[in-house]
Amino acid sequence: MKKKKLLTICGDVIGMAACLVIFVTPFLYMLVNSLKGTKEANLMSLSLPKEIHPENYLEVIKANNYMLVIAFKNSLILALCSVILLILTGSMAGYVLQRRNDRTTRLANVLIMSGLMVPPAILPTIWVLQGLHLYKTLLGMTIVEVALNIPFTIMLYRGFMATIPTELEEAGFIDGCSRIQLFSKVVFPLLKPVTSTVIILNAVSIFNDFTNPLYFLPGNANATVQLTLYNFKGKYASSYNLLFADVLVITIPMLVLFIFFNKRIIDGMVAGAVKG
Repeated sequence: MKKKKLLTICGDVIGMAACLVIFVTPFLYMLVNSLKGTKEANLMSLSLPKEIHPENYLEVIKANNYMLVIAFKNSLILALCSVILLILTGSMAGYVLQRRNDRTTRLANVLIMSGLMVPPAILPTIWVLQGLHLYKTLLGMTIVEVALNIPFTIMLYRGFMATIPTELEEAGFIDGCSRIQLFSKVVFPLLKPVTSTVIILNAVSIFNDFTNPLYFLPGNANATVQLTLYNFKGKYASSYNLLFADVLVITIPMLVLFIFFNKRIIDGMVAGAVKG
């Protein structure tokens, strides 16, 4: 028994050490180099800076006419609007797909879940957005983000919906609730755990998205936080100290959000596993 307990403790220690090396070391590396001068940072070493340059962070904020401030505004608007639409559409679709079991809903479920496997088509999507006059707009980018994240969101809501007793809905019908009232006043308030998971996962994913804004939202005025990395990465020369400072500035907000709400994420994802 003691030997088994000792092995468990050793496994935990090894696991924590591995996590420390994999996740903490890169942040220490970026932090150290973000406080160095340009020449010293270009050596790409983990050594402490000979002279600390905290003004690097101020320079990152001021770079390219305060592009980082504009990018934060765009990313926050994009993430907020996308998450709201994902909650509204995902919760209602998950409710219908869970409660109904006919040929139409089974076909709809197959089509929606196939979105988890089918990659986005860049050129056709740009063509469609141009036809709708939504290319290079936050509205068009929001629609793209919602379309890409809706299958996973519906899957989470559908799994959690199985834990809600149908007797509650029957009681609502008896009390005279309409379909909309039943969902908004009875079902949706019970979805708080999975809604928290949806908010955090999608907000982090959309806020940190690099590829899609690069294709569908080009231009300095439309820049998102991840695209500000181009400010300090050039063809012939790069300012790695400013690049690492920018990475830390745009990473820390979502990292803090993820750490503080980690338990809610786990609870929401596993809640539907019992009956799903």
